Amino acid sequence: MILDFFRRLHGLVSDDGIRVYAPVSGKILPIEDVPDVVFSERIAGDGIAIKPEGDKLVAPFDGTIVQVFETNHAFAIRSEKNIEVLVHFGIDTVDLRGKGFKRLAESGQKVHKGDPIIGFNLKELESSAHSTVTPVVISNIGELEIDRLNKADGDAVAGETAVLTLFLKEQKEDASANDAAAPAPAEDEEAGK
Repeated sequence: MILDFFRRLHGLVSDDGIRVYAPVSGKILPIEDVPDVVFSERIAGDGIAIKPEGDKLVAPFDGTIVQVFETNHAFAIRSEKNIEVLVHFGIDTVDLRGKGFKRLAESGQKVHKGDPIIGFNLKELESSAHSTVTPVVISNIGELEIDRLNKADGDAVAGETAVLTLFLKEQKEDASANDAAAPAPAEDEEAGK
């Protein structure tokens, strides 16, 4: 209980669910607006998309890079809480064979929220990609017992704006158990902790 207090104090635990932060700055869009059915129909997972600004994709939470795709247009990351997120820059960008992208992190590497993973040349990609809209999806959502998934809208700042907030069923149950046992707040954590 004291450990929980200090973790909350230092921002590692939140009563607001498990947070996934923006991996790129820009305008948040509904996942349904992605011009690719793999994302818009939630086949690859559920989440949001971002019309990007800037020049880097960053880690959306503390975790381990599962994969940086060979053409450097996408990466997958897993948190310590087993939340897996796929960040896919643009649509049909795999066809560019890495042109406009620069790998900044490697598969298997442990990273912290906001650490750069992939650099990109936005002007070059805007002229050569089908779309630069960047899906950010929870790729293992079918394996999680989610009570609720909140999606942000508006503008996002990479590594600072929570774009997805997950509430797991077990968190809700834990909160009820904690409330019944003692007047302690529910234990919800950022995806990376």
